[in-house]
Amino acid sequence: MKDTDILSAYQSAKERYAALGVDTDLALEKLEKISLSLHCWQADDVTGFEAQGESLSGGIQVTGNYPGRARNVDELREDILKASSLIGGKHRLNLHEIYGEFGGKKVDRDEVLPEHFEGWMQWADEHGMYLDFNSTSFSHPKSGDMTLSHPNDDIRNFWIRHTKACRAIAEEMGKRQGDPCMMNLWIHDGSKEVPVNRLRYRKILEESLDDIFSIKYENMKDCIEAKLFGIGLENYTVGSYDFYLGYGAKKGKIVTLDTGHFHLTESIADKVSSLLLFTPEIMLHVSRPVRWDSDHVVTMTDDLLDLAREIVRSDALERVHIGLDYFDATINRIGAYVIGCRATQKAFLQALLEPQLLLNQYEDSGKYFQRLAVQEELKSMPWQAVWDMFCMKMNVPVGESYILEIEKYEQTVTSKRV
Repeated sequence: MKDTDILSAYQSAKERYAALGVDTDLALEKLEKISLSLHCWQADDVTGFEAQGESLSGGIQVTGNYPGRARNVDELREDILKASSLIGGKHRLNLHEIYGEFGGKKVDRDEVLPEHFEGWMQWADEHGMYLDFNSTSFSHPKSGDMTLSHPNDDIRNFWIRHTKACRAIAEEMGKRQGDPCMMNLWIHDGSKEVPVNRLRYRKILEESLDDIFSIKYENMKDCIEAKLFGIGLENYTVGSYDFYLGYGAKKGKIVTLDTGHFHLTESIADKVSSLLLFTPEIMLHVSRPVRWDSDHVVTMTDDLLDLAREIVRSDALERVHIGLDYFDATINRIGAYVIGCRATQKAFLQALLEPQLLLNQYEDSGKYFQRLAVQEELKSMPWQAVWDMFCMKMNVPVGESYILEIEKYEQTVTSKRV
């Protein structure tokens, strides 16, 4: 598409939105400031760089064997930079602990140090990218069905030490980059059948968390993530949403909402306004569940649009952190990154293009027909022209032209990884 065509279409769209009281230039400025946290594990199928030889476990799995998986840290960084070059704006990178640089040596999870991520911190600084972090409770000989809620002292204390070490790494990352590192804590703990006493394990988890969070830091923020169930752990999840909601509200922690970690009929958007009242901030892990927590590549679904609108309507862009979380090995992995990120941005753009003043006026006046009519008309408004303008301004491919870029990268880079 020619630049003149993009500008012409944008000018027309700008006038259409202006008639509803929407400033498209301001919407573009706000969209540019929305920083997504890209998940490193899409590029290598959650394999990581430990020298332990453990297969993926802990109630999660990756399907597919599309060629070109990143096999080492250099390939992973190369893929992330390629994906980033096709996504408008400045974004972050979210690392799991298993992605440290261990020099081929076995460094157990409770021995990990900031020095194992020195290369990542230097690389991120060179490329103007902030880092976020996650502890890793799965795929380890001591994972089993439970970690921080395990009644065995040796196993539980191992995972407590691991999580404390991860918080120290996140603190160093935040200090180095001059921006808080979002440290996410997710554990798979659960049971295939219902345990005799559900409370027992949740009390243990609460005590473990209190121990972990007893150390105060200034340059990282703690996020606690719930889970609906895991494969092989279907009947009971220790760290359920109810547990973490209560803990987060009581202890002032950020609750992570993973859009795949709830029943498919639940509205994640509806949870935002409640959490904003009782917890300091919100961490999002945007995924796309299909029948279950299947972590499909994010697309621009109605659920995603509803979530973006709720955040913008709540004027909460400064309090909601947006990360992606999926792993698809059935398609080109860089393509999966780009599709998911751009879909998320498109959803937030449409939310930013809502005529909130007009809609609120209708609502306050009891003009519900008019409110609904405008909301319906918005679905066919020329937001795509505004999106094309954003891509042009950000110097990233407009429309589907990024497909050719990814195909070229596959031919010259990922297809040669044997």
